[in-house]
Amino acid sequence: MRFARGINMFSIWTQIMIVIWTVFLLGIFSIGGYFMFRKFLKRLPKEDGKSILDWQEDYIKQTKDLWSSDQKELLEELVMPVPSLFRDVARDKIVGKIGEIALQKKANAITQDLLIEGYIKATPKRDHNFLIKTLKRKNIDYTQYNHLFGK
Repeated sequence: MRFARGINMFSIWTQIMIVIWTVFLLGIFSIGGYFMFRKFLKRLPKEDGKSILDWQEDYIKQTKDLWSSDQKELLEELVMPVPSLFRDVARDKIVGKIGEIALQKKANAITQDLLIEGYIKATPKRDHNFLIKTLKRKNIDYTQYNHLFGK
């Protein structure tokens, strides 16, 4: 009688663990699938035949010679809070947006103003507080960008 009861408890715990493991795997696969689908959507060509990522790469290539070492250092400092796993993707998105703005304005070099404007436009609002802290620490006036912050 005791032996049978022990097997029954083992069976129940095994079933519970299988259900927990299944829910865990479904959750992880769903999260991964969501991010893969977002990347897939960015790779789809638009009306002009280029995708968002194609344009981003194009802007980066066209403006790579316009960057000074000071601006590169500032950019590296601004992307530092991004986890290292995602830092390259974040940097490329920001550099692509800065390049797009520089080409629109026909700039001869990437200036601090272009960098800050591109950073603000390329990043979510939650990252703007870090930008403001960094600019204050470097004694850079950011009040001219308040309209971009939405203030």
